[in-house]
Amino acid sequence: MTPLPWALSALAVWRLEREKHFATWRTGEGALRVGGRWSPAGRPAIYTSLDPATAILEVAVHKGFDILDTDPHRLLQLEIKDPPSAIKVVRPEDVPNPNWLRPGTLSPNQQAFGDALLQAYGLVIFPSAVSTHSWNLVIDVVAGAGRFELASEERFALDTRLAARPTGPKAA
Repeated sequence: MTPLPWALSALAVWRLEREKHFATWRTGEGALRVGGRWSPAGRPAIYTSLDPATAILEVAVHKGFDILDTDPHRLLQLEIKDPPSAIKVVRPEDVPNPNWLRPGTLSPNQQAFGDALLQAYGLVIFPSAVSTHSWNLVIDVVAGAGRFELASEERFALDTRLAARPTGPKAA
């Protein structure tokens, strides 16, 4: 896995947000409505990544690259005010079921595990299931209130080579 940035005095995390939802990015509304890998529906949570590439992959795995190519998105950088040493880290060996770190159907037990950690700590770093050498930081909107802020945002532009290719014979 990519080492965690413990030597840093500040931690920056990344999120790719649909432009039409940019005004409400900090509410955790998506996770509140449908839940996520580490949170059940009903818990407002913001899913971020420790690097921008993983943030892009986390969205692409659910929506596809074509949506990222045609639907405007914004790339957000959040500054975490807590020192990295104050954030709960879940290492792969800490997860009760290793299959929770693989793509697939979410277990209610997995969501309950993450839910308890989010309620207790507010900010929790989990291994990414999309990129097994990467990390995600999930923020409980209530327990993590005041512990993060928007540092920057920019219009996202997908590398067009990642968009779907037409099928048929290849040009010479």
